[in-house]
Amino acid sequence: QVQLVESGGGLVQAGGSLRLSCVASGRDFDGYFVGWFRQAPGKEREFVATIGWRGAATLYADSVKGRFTLARDDAKNTVSLQMTSLKPEDTGVYYCAAGQQTGPLNVLTAQLASGFDYWGQGTQVTVSA
Repeated sequence: QVQLVESGGGLVQAGGSLRLSCVASGRDFDGYFVGWFRQAPGKEREFVATIGWRGAATLYADSVKGRFTLARDDAKNTVSLQMTSLKPEDTGVYYCAAGQQTGPLNVLTAQLASGFDYWGQGTQVTVSA
C-alpha cells in the first residue's frame, strides 16, 4: 500500500510559479510511475503529467508543455511538479497518483486516471488573473 501526500499548492498571480511535491509513504516509489491530474470546479479530472520509473520517460498534457516540469527523487520518495507561467485556467485541485510499472511506460495508461492505483488527497492551486 502506498500513501501519497501532496503539498505546495496556493494562490498565485497569472505568470507566477509554484512547485508541487508528492511524497510517498508505506512503501517507496520504486517500480511505480507517478502522475499528476487536476480537477477544476464543475469539470472532469484531467491528466497533467506523468513520469516513469527512474524518470526514464515523461509525458505532458499539451496545455502544460513547456511550462510544467516533472522531476523525481526516488531516494526521497518524492516527485515534484514545477509549474511556471501559470494561467487562470490552471486553477484546480492537483492530485498525485501512482501506478505499478511492469515494463516500458504505457503512454495510454499513464494518461488515464484508471491506470493509477494510488491517489493523494489533492492540493489546491488558484491562479488569479
